[in-house]
Amino acid sequence: MTQSVGRTRFMTVAEVAQLMRVSTMTVYRLIKAGELPSVRVGKSYRIREDDIDRYLATRYTEAG
Repeated sequence: MTQSVGRTRFMTVAEVAQLMRVSTMTVYRLIKAGELPSVRVGKSYRIREDDIDRYLATRYTEAG
């Protein structure tokens, strides 16, 4: 797997919730269920933008 040149962007739970148009609790549930990979930084979580795209892409094909 090749990554693009540059840094991977990490997003907060609130940013992910806004992007996906769901509540922050929904994002926390996805993290806890292991459906959305995350990194814990102190007491908060960070989610890679690539992982969000991958999660949404798999859900899109399942629904389609």
